[in-house]
This record gives sequence, structure tokens and C-alpha cells, in this order.
Amino acid sequence: MLIVDAQVHIWSAGKPTNANHRQVPAFTKDDLLKEMDAGGVDAALIHPPASWDPNSNELAVEAARQHPNRLAILGNFPLDRPESRALIDGWKGRPGMLGLRFTFLQPHQKAWPTDGTIDWLWPAAERAGIPVALLCAGFLPKVAQVAQQHPGLKLIIDHLGRPSGRKGDPGLEDDVALWSNLTQVLALAKHPNVAIKATGAPSYSSEAYPYRNIHDHLRRIYGAFGPERMFWGTDITRMPCPWRQCVTMFTEELPWLSGRDRELVMGRAVCDWLGWKLPAP
Repeated sequence: MLIVDAQVHIWSAGKPTNANHRQVPAFTKDDLLKEMDAGGVDAALIHPPASWDPNSNELAVEAARQHPNRLAILGNFPLDRPESRALIDGWKGRPGMLGLRFTFLQPHQKAWPTDGTIDWLWPAAERAGIPVALLCAGFLPKVAQVAQQHPGLKLIIDHLGRPSGRKGDPGLEDDVALWSNLTQVLALAKHPNVAIKATGAPSYSSEAYPYRNIHDHLRRIYGAFGPERMFWGTDITRMPCPWRQCVTMFTEELPWLSGRDRELVMGRAVCDWLGWKLPAP
């Protein structure tokens, strides 16, 4: 079975400003590949963390150039700069670049999806055939609107559509609050051009492995989106467990996920969605 992680980060410019990630000054492609080997992961999609490493896109491109059958990229650029618009048409010409991913984590960015700042992105990405992943728990109705208005644009919901943060943060005091927008997330499945990344799952449980108190949420998401539009992954540098357990949580602990559907969720589906033609493992 091909196992492809739908989200990882590499960086080299100092400790992450996001305290949830490993507080190390660098996590390189070599570190990444070593842990992938130990965890039984064949390939991974790098999401350059530009918020704490401005050179992370170039770092990812070089990693993908050297390891095209193991690493690819969902990159990013400054959405509020007019010169960024000229990058779209040639974006997928860069080594390993399969699409875009945006998070809107900085305070000045939070209104961008809804105040018109990035309205130019949707038709441009649709025209260029560039999938776009979004950390979008705060603007799910806008995602529904974009999906309907741009049916040729492939969209990916990050991290199961959950709000950013951990249990205990303001507004996320308990397990119920952590999944308070799940109904909205499931409603997005009616749009065939919307997929979802099942990334970071262990970190959303208040229990120990195999994190059974989130299995029902995973099954509901799987039931809505189907195996062709649900992509396993980790965001490994903030996981509470090793890569191997992130894998086996899905491959061994979810009895309703088996056969061809399991192969799709664990890697085939995200490759198909992004057009990443990988050899058989």
C-alpha cells in the first residue's frame, strides 16, 4: 500500500513561531526522510511554513527536486502583493509544485478570505488548474461559495476543518467545542470539487493511542466525503506520537476503513487529486 502524508513542514531559519511545532531551529529534508523511513511513509507533501521561515518555499523546491518520488509541495506566496498574481500561470512549472496552501494565521490576514483581498485568487487558480488548500475553519461559508462559483477549482480543507488550537484554548475548552463546526464541514462534501485532509488527527484527541474518542468524527467525515476526497496525513512536527502510530491509527484501528478505500485514504486519493504520479511502493 502506498502511504503518502498529506502535510509536513521543513524549515531552517530558527525555531517555529507556532509553539505547537517542535522547537528546533531546523527540521531538514534529511530529518524528514529519516523519520518517514522509520514510520513506513513512502512520500509526503511539504507545506512551506513561510510564517517562520521566509525561505521555506525554496527549501521545499530543492528537496522535491532531489527526491521527486518522495516529496512534492503545496506552496504559497504573499496574497496581498499585486506582483504575486503573475506567479500563478507558471506556478506548477517549479520542481515538485502541485498546488497552493494558505493559512491566514496572522491577525492582519484573518479577514482576507471574506473582505475581498483574495477574491482574485479563485478564478486565477481555477484557470491555471492549481488546487488550493486552506486552513478555513473560520470561513467555511466562504469556502462553500467559492466551490459553487468555481466548479473547476479543486479545494482542500485543512486539518479536518477543525478550529485552530488545542483543548483548553479560549473557545476550545472541551472535546465538544473542538468539533463544534463539524456539521458545517460535512455540508461542504456536497461540492464535488472540495476534499479534506485528515491531518493532525492524534493531536485532536484527549485520550491516548489509538485516540478512540475521535474515531466517530473521522467516520462521519469519511461517510460524507468518501475515500476519494479524504486524505490521511500528520503535520508530524506537532504530533503527540511517532509517525508509525499516526499510520496504524488509520490502517489498524478503524475497522470501517479497509481494502481499496483504505489505500485511497492513505495516499492514492491525494495523489489522484493533485496529479502526483508516483511509482508503486
